[in-house]
Amino acid sequence: MFGDLMGMMGKLQETQQKIEETKQRLTTVYIDEKSSDGLLEVTCTANRTIRFLTIDEALLQDKEMLEDYLITVINKAIERAGQIQEAELAAVAKEGLPNIPGMNLFR
Repeated sequence: MFGDLMGMMGKLQETQQKIEETKQRLTTVYIDEKSSDGLLEVTCTANRTIRFLTIDEALLQDKEMLEDYLITVINKAIERAGQIQEAELAAVAKEGLPNIPGMNLFR
């Protein structure tokens, strides 16, 4: 009984380490998002950190339009980054968690 428990604890620690390694790796996964007309481009990591921002000169003439573009494009980039991060971390967690009957955490 204790052997199973110790094995499970070891597996959980190993999974936690893999999750941390995955989080580190996700800092190198870049997501590019552009406005539909290409006037604004945002690049962020899968950990939702903005890395690059490119603004066309035309947007600098209209503060409100620039703000709208920034909000829209950054939110799209962050949403895509979140989806990638969640999928990657869920895959690592699913792989490392013990199979406990009746507890289907990842469907």
